[in-house]
Amino acid sequence: MKRNLEVQIGELQLKNPITTASGTFGDGLLMDKIYDVGKLGAIFTKGTTLEPREGNAPQRMAETPSGMLNAVGLQNLGLQHYIDHIYPEAIQLGTEIIPNVNGSTIDDYIAVASAMNDLPGIHAMELNISCPNVKNGGMAFGVSEKGIAEIVSEIRKVYHHTLIVKLSPNVTDIAKMATIAEQHGADALSLVNTFLGMAVDAERRRPILSTVTGGLSGPAIKPIALRMVWQVAKAVQIPVIGIGGITNATDVIEFLLAGATAIQVGTYNFVDPLSPLKMIEGLQAYMERHHITHIQELIGALEI
Repeated sequence: MKRNLEVQIGELQLKNPITTASGTFGDGLLMDKIYDVGKLGAIFTKGTTLEPREGNAPQRMAETPSGMLNAVGLQNLGLQHYIDHIYPEAIQLGTEIIPNVNGSTIDDYIAVASAMNDLPGIHAMELNISCPNVKNGGMAFGVSEKGIAEIVSEIRKVYHHTLIVKLSPNVTDIAKMATIAEQHGADALSLVNTFLGMAVDAERRRPILSTVTGGLSGPAIKPIALRMVWQVAKAVQIPVIGIGGITNATDVIEFLLAGATAIQVGTYNFVDPLSPLKMIEGLQAYMERHHITHIQELIGALEI
């Protein structure tokens, strides 16, 4: 018997809870040449800023034990290029397309969010207030209560579809930050973004990354991400999208049990591009094995 994997996030009804994390899957167009990305619940696209950005200078990625550091710096061709060249093709992919929106100032964020609001077929956006690998913006908003309250409330005034706020783990109280985002208009939360980390070349006695520090992702962060998702899911009434070191269906199920409504596959897309499809299959198999009819039965079902 086919199991029901559909989940609801704001006005979005996803065919399954498996989505891809921004910055790890491009815009989905290239990956669609490898497999039918329309089978995914959603695609969170590479971050978009108002103006084009070149990103940080090399070296901007480094492998670490059970993970990786990145300091790409939101390299992208800007909002107008997204609207003219990426958006028209992306919405034909057969799944929900969720742009990841970034800025250096609140005015930047407002401009990009306003434009996204007017694109037919785009039913949600992810507000990135937590990027640790850019020199300004993002991180400054996402690590303070005042910053979160200000930017979420301002974006809520101009964006009228499902607003997903991406939280930083680089804070003292993730549940408190989540509650503030909810109080000021977030329809859902995605967490966690990468942790601030660094790597050193001992032979050269220099940092490996050009920016010295960058964002740590991959299996190394999974236990912490899982804990934070569990804490936030208990603290808010809106859906939580779990991110952090997810590599297989068992990881997905753990995040769902901890309270996530959906998950994002990030770093593991680089290891195995087909892993999101395998997670969908593994989730189906788990539900059959445990006689679960609807995925909703798993969400928040952790027994403490």
